[in-house]
Amino acid sequence: MKLIDVIRGLAINNDVGNNDNNVDVKGITDNSLHVKEGDLFVAIKGHKVNGHDYIDQVIEAGAAAIVGEEEHTELPIPYLQVNNSRKALGTLAKNYYMDPSAFKVMIGITGTNGKTTTSYILKHILEENGLSCTLIGTINNIVNGEVVSTTNTTPSSLVINELIFRSNDPVVIMEVSSHGIDQYRVEGISFDYCLFTNFTRDHLDYHLTIENYFQAKRKLFDQLKPNGLAVINTDDEWAKKLNQDLISKGKRTFTVGQSKNNDISFNNAISSNKKSINITEKEESYTVDFAMPGLHNFYNMLSACATSLQIINSTEAIIDSIKTFSGVKGRFEIIRNDNGSTFVVDYAHTSDGLLNILNTVNEFNPKGIIHIFGMRGNRDVAKNKDMLKISASMSTLYILTMDDLNLVSYQSMLRELEVLNEQFGNQKGIIIPDRTLAIKYAIENSAKDDWIIITGKGHEKYQQSYFVPTQSDMETIEHFI
Repeated sequence: MKLIDVIRGLAINNDVGNNDNNVDVKGITDNSLHVKEGDLFVAIKGHKVNGHDYIDQVIEAGAAAIVGEEEHTELPIPYLQVNNSRKALGTLAKNYYMDPSAFKVMIGITGTNGKTTTSYILKHILEENGLSCTLIGTINNIVNGEVVSTTNTTPSSLVINELIFRSNDPVVIMEVSSHGIDQYRVEGISFDYCLFTNFTRDHLDYHLTIENYFQAKRKLFDQLKPNGLAVINTDDEWAKKLNQDLISKGKRTFTVGQSKNNDISFNNAISSNKKSINITEKEESYTVDFAMPGLHNFYNMLSACATSLQIINSTEAIIDSIKTFSGVKGRFEIIRNDNGSTFVVDYAHTSDGLLNILNTVNEFNPKGIIHIFGMRGNRDVAKNKDMLKISASMSTLYILTMDDLNLVSYQSMLRELEVLNEQFGNQKGIIIPDRTLAIKYAIENSAKDDWIIITGKGHEKYQQSYFVPTQSDMETIEHFI
């Protein structure tokens, strides 16, 4: 592809001659180590590495052209200066892969909690009804039925466009994080449906204020296609605010919640995983028996159901598909122990997430609740305080342990746990820094009808080494039982 076609729509700050625009571009990369002959290199200023420092190296490797933010003159290959390289990468990737999102049914899911669960429910419903789906998200990327490992909830715009381009699936479901939106990873992607699951305090170490965090997620809905639809849980106050804002701007919305004013409403009086739902426009009512317990998971299912209704004509087929959904790895994953106790492994890592999990466990009338959880290094300390308060008030015993250190030293993290426990804990809590030994202690001190809740990691592998050489919470449980 000619450079002039790759840079179409890109705001360029320096003069690039017509001859330079005619060079052939054989690929795009933002990693200097991956540059091959004929590639366009995009120099990005990262938190640790500045791509502009490697311009001489990529020229030597055979780059055809470079896009960057810093001023460079008299380079032997075309250099295009832009205001924001991350944003530019989205435009370049979109052009190079011929705007692949325009030819798919694109579904973007954002919100603090529930993105992964909602995406897997939605994928299940659509595929049960004959529509294969590409999935881009936290646990794995799945393209054409092939599982591809992932490092971020939302990969770079270059990776996203390449995945969509490779996909033979008619539908693409994507989890979209606030970091992904803020860092332009979905730049150039257009969506048929955008879902807003819920909103609560998280990532303030990055966004600084709750309003900044909300506005980051709000931006996703600016990328709806002209006739696109927003699916919103209006029982969440921030989501209700978003719904009103979108309507005022002439956007189409479809709402779910307990109020009968919603497009889909439900009766919460039956049980945590069995409820009566009403579809307002069709004047239809169904009783849905959903495998995953918890009101929070029912909301996730309802958002997936609402989106599926826009794509599949048969409501009955959608309801039947929901009944066969078995769950998501690392999301309220239940394991029974021989001594009659029950384990739950869940990814919950926010105060709202912990509250949802512990409330759900209480519906099973446990004899006791042992809660194991940790705090991640370099994260929002106020969120950690709220998490500890919730666990201390709802657990029979809580065990503070290590989560990802994120470059914080072991001793510094231990001291932080000790201070938190002294200030906001109670006599029911202990600290066992080694995560595997914390799980061992919980097992040894559990009895029939006790529930052991392990939160924070879910499906994720450990980043630290522990006493027991296991790789995840689930592996550690299996090791001991």
